[in-house]
Amino acid sequence: MASMMQPQIILLKEGTDTSQGKAQLVSNINACSAVADVVRTTLGPRGMDKLIHDDKGSVTISNDGATIMKLLDIVHPAAKILVDIAKSQDSEVGDGTTTVVLLASEFLKEAKPFVEDGVHSQNLIKSYRAASTLAIEKIKELATSIEGKSLEEKKNLLAKCAATTLSSKLIGGEKEFFATMVVDAVIAIGYDDRLNMIGIKKVPGGTMRDSFLVNGVAFKKTFSYAGFEQQPKKFLNPKILLLNIELELKSEKENAEIRLSDPSQYQSIVDAEWNIIYDKLDKCVNSGAKVVLSRLAIGDLATQYFADRDIFCAGRVTEEDLKRVAAATGGTVQTSINNVIDEVLGTCEVFEEKQVGNERFNLFSGCPSGQTATIVLRGGADQFIEEAERSLHDAIMIVRRALKNSTVVAGGGAIDMEISRYLRQHARTIAGKSQLFINSYAKALEVIPRQLCDNAGFDATDVLNKLRQKHALPSGEGAAYGVDIATGGIADSFANFVWEPAVVKINAINAATEAACLILSVDETVKNPKSESAQGDAAASAMGGRGRGGGFRGRGRGMRR
Repeated sequence: MASMMQPQIILLKEGTDTSQGKAQLVSNINACSAVADVVRTTLGPRGMDKLIHDDKGSVTISNDGATIMKLLDIVHPAAKILVDIAKSQDSEVGDGTTTVVLLASEFLKEAKPFVEDGVHSQNLIKSYRAASTLAIEKIKELATSIEGKSLEEKKNLLAKCAATTLSSKLIGGEKEFFATMVVDAVIAIGYDDRLNMIGIKKVPGGTMRDSFLVNGVAFKKTFSYAGFEQQPKKFLNPKILLLNIELELKSEKENAEIRLSDPSQYQSIVDAEWNIIYDKLDKCVNSGAKVVLSRLAIGDLATQYFADRDIFCAGRVTEEDLKRVAAATGGTVQTSINNVIDEVLGTCEVFEEKQVGNERFNLFSGCPSGQTATIVLRGGADQFIEEAERSLHDAIMIVRRALKNSTVVAGGGAIDMEISRYLRQHARTIAGKSQLFINSYAKALEVIPRQLCDNAGFDATDVLNKLRQKHALPSGEGAAYGVDIATGGIADSFANFVWEPAVVKINAINAATEAACLILSVDETVKNPKSESAQGDAAASAMGGRGRGGGFRGRGRGMRR
């Protein structure tokens, strides 16, 4: 009786929401499953696209996991972790963003019955971590290296990796065409790590097949003044001068007062201004450059002056395009026109201005350093070109990774099935509960081939049974068998050239296991009521303050009257 009379101890502010224990963990797992269900159907070559319509009215059509996750405004704290791993996979590897979300949610789904049965989540975490280490070792063991091959062979292998990535995108129908383009672009920038050296320019109109690769730099014709049309539009081996200064008459910013005793002196002051700009233009011409590009404006006087001397000029070139021209042609951007020496001028084999769709493009090709490339994308709708650009970004990242890490594994769910089989075998050698946990981890890995079948409309149970039987062969000859999207059966993914870089899978399994362990280790969520209403209160007090001030002012005026 006495114990019932004790007052309740209040630790946290009134209105604080706390949820803890098993129910909290299960609720977090359910939230993650809900997020994964959104991107589930986008996996694989037969994946569907999502149309996302935001509050500003812009429409995005995409089936890239990371793009969808970014655009979904997820507020659930645990589910946000899945968004983060999708982003990290995107920035680290470029592809496999849907895979990583699916794996993490599947690991959690497999853990859920154990949690409900009262298993301590630390036991699960320990087993999952052990299983992921084993899985990654197995991937490294199964990976095939493409090192030491000739350039042609390497290009072929890389194009296969790019085609595998592109097969699940909107432009999958033209995957061979784009795969070779991506490989050429990546090989053009060599081992330079800066992705911005590959420019992607979008021009609406035409078909996908009208897209082309420029081994150099291409950018849209900038704003031009009268006299531009008289300039020559094609040069062979021109010298290129890159500037970061304005070449036009400027009105003085400072207010200055000049007193003249003789009217003839006035002319000399006007002439001084003209002499300054003519001096600049003469120095540009004397440098021997035939193409002058500037980040700032090149005025009408300068345009006409250059046109009379058969020099091409373009002002207001964007900074990234100017940087790419500098990298490609071997020139240096100058901030002063004095003392322009030959070393700072760039060069290229061909410069020309060309019509692409209804835009005019300036193309620099055959650049000496060659460390840059530009892909000009064509297509019907704007959303379509946007999605094509995202797809190419994924493919470019994949080819870069494969070029650097140079090991590939069989795609199409083959590697997942093989690791799953290996972990199941390994689990049998372990005594205790962790045998069950590692088994559930192995089962979770089968989500990839299962989802590939579901998305293509095949009977997943049937295909998975065939795959399990094939992978269980003692000789290990079935290790490369995955889902065959074309027939609805199973096929040797390696022989069908469905390849992906090993680093994609390693990163995906690492990130997914980390996320699953992180969510499993949370057993209590505390929500502070203040943080939710803080913004609302701030807005209200600001409005209230304004209103109050206004009220007093009105009363004051009334009294005076």
